[in-house]
Amino acid sequence: MSTTIKINSNGSIRIEGDFNIIDPEGNSFNLNGRTTVSLCRCGLSRNKPFCDGAHKGQFEHDCKAFELPPPAPKP
Repeated sequence: MSTTIKINSNGSIRIEGDFNIIDPEGNSFNLNGRTTVSLCRCGLSRNKPFCDGAHKGQFEHDCKAFELPPPAPKP
């Protein structure tokens, strides 16, 4: 199963599919079988890194896809 990451305008980052989320020490979050989660983008969630809807009416970002420039050459 592939993974899809959707950046919601004025909201969260939604991840769907087969994925693993780890903390800075490399420990996995126990997602209890979930194949879809939403991650906080606004910094207001009390359940970080997961979204709890606290952004509603307090976070604005109209997300539109664009092309990144080519990666910088490696030294």
